[in-house]
Amino acid sequence: MPFPAAALGCALLTAVPPGPASLGPLVGLSAERLAVADRVAAAKFGTGRPIDDPVRERQILDEVAGRSARAGVDPVRAVAIFRDQIEAGKLVQRALFRRWTAHPDRAPKTRPDLDTEVRPALDRLTVEILDAVRTSGKASAGPSCRPRLAAEVTRAGRALDAPHRAALVRAVASVCVPR
Repeated sequence: MPFPAAALGCALLTAVPPGPASLGPLVGLSAERLAVADRVAAAKFGTGRPIDDPVRERQILDEVAGRSARAGVDPVRAVAIFRDQIEAGKLVQRALFRRWTAHPDRAPKTRPDLDTEVRPALDRLTVEILDAVRTSGKASAGPSCRPRLAAEVTRAGRALDAPHRAALVRAVASVCVPR
């Protein structure tokens, strides 16, 4: 069951300190991946390249399934988490496209190359996120997961604007393992 955005509001009132197996690294890496989504948007904006790229998304999810099995992470869970990561990145891209279309003076002046500049950063984060999923251990299971996750999202979200905060909630929607 996805992490509901409404749960974030409740967590603001009851911050849960991280335990030995923490969700903090996973949330932090997810926020970092969303920052890279800004560069993806900059690479695509004004080029006619669509935000949605089902072929590339399928390639990423297939790669995650293979890597997760080798890393000791349930491939089904890893794919669900990365599907959320991809959808969150698209939320950021759409928000930036809207902003830049409405305010062309705020649009990026340079366009990073997706293949040589942006994808290597995403590939590095894929490995690091899978490792964080593996090491999150007990923190991602049981009834304490959702409040812990919400607390970590709240902490990380303080440094983000509204579209990135909303995307971060989406990015970690499948982190908690259902009982």
